[in-house]
Amino acid sequence: MIGVTGTDGKTTTSHLIYHILKSTGRKVALISSVSARIGDEEMETGLHRTTPDAFEMQPIIKRIADKGFEYLVLETTSHALDQNRVYGIKYEVGVSTNVTPEHLDYHKTYANLLRTKAKLLLRAKTSIVNKDDGSFSELSEYLKSKGKPFFTYSLKAQADFIFDFNKSSKKGVTSFNNYNYLAAYSVCTQLGIDKDKIVDSLKSFSLPEGRVEKVFEKGPIIYVDFAHTPNSFRNVLPELKKDLKKDGLLIHVFGSAGLRDEKKRPDMGSASGEYADIVILTEEDYRTEDPEKICREVAIGLEKHGFKKQNTSLFRNKKTYLVNIHRNEAIRIALTIAKKNDVIVCTGKSHERSLARGTKEFPWHEKTEILKALNSK
Repeated sequence: MIGVTGTDGKTTTSHLIYHILKSTGRKVALISSVSARIGDEEMETGLHRTTPDAFEMQPIIKRIADKGFEYLVLETTSHALDQNRVYGIKYEVGVSTNVTPEHLDYHKTYANLLRTKAKLLLRAKTSIVNKDDGSFSELSEYLKSKGKPFFTYSLKAQADFIFDFNKSSKKGVTSFNNYNYLAAYSVCTQLGIDKDKIVDSLKSFSLPEGRVEKVFEKGPIIYVDFAHTPNSFRNVLPELKKDLKKDGLLIHVFGSAGLRDEKKRPDMGSASGEYADIVILTEEDYRTEDPEKICREVAIGLEKHGFKKQNTSLFRNKKTYLVNIHRNEAIRIALTIAKKNDVIVCTGKSHERSLARGTKEFPWHEKTEILKALNSK
């Protein structure tokens, strides 16, 4: 059992570990927020949920074990750890990608969040921690106070695992994904996989669905990504700006989930405002909250960066934003505004297959909706 936790990067790191083990001849299964993979079988793991509950999880693990699999890579969330969804699981290796403020509506404080994620590291036979993350000092002190030894990985300092994929391959990856590659390298090295084989397998890795996924490039370049935290915005958006051509603009379409951590909303706006030129605020699973209210709270952060609200979709000025709570219309507006040198990025929905509106789930797939809008345009 290999557990991956963290605020951002869990899914990509889980898929990287899975890919390395499979490429090097190991019989491995995977359960992530995108899907579960058991041999040639792939299945959904549920709406808006990464880690299944214990009553679903244990039969899945039994099926995997009965089929003779050697490894199971399990993306493990703080909710799963706190709610005992992973009860009874004995992790061989646990890795933490990073810990930034998230889900504080549930955990209440950053300290609670950190200690909840640390449960994976405390339970694992071997624990591996990102030494370069801002959480390292507090997390390492907490682990030490519990008498838990751990390994570290780093791109900047002395650590147990040091590996820069971008220096070993012509296939460049973003700086934040370089940390995910390093985390996977660290785990698989600890599992005894030959280092040269790990590097070779990393060269053939493709990002999971909806992770910095380019869906169109014949005109404006269009991406979808699962980024839904201030930290992930600050990682993803500057990388996408590199694709801008002369006089191009970065157009960001996003929202914030309802009944979830409303304290992060202004900082989401601030993080977007640091890099985006035009922002279109829209719905993202508003549930029983008022989506207009959610957008107003996000806009507080945008306005701190000098963004001005527009009341018409016919605009192309930098540091401007528009609110349209209908996500399909927001995407169409972005396409109307965009010119060939621009980059459009739609964040937050990514691989998911539904939008939560009120108390109901409505079918939604971001890439499909973008392509539909492009065809109609």
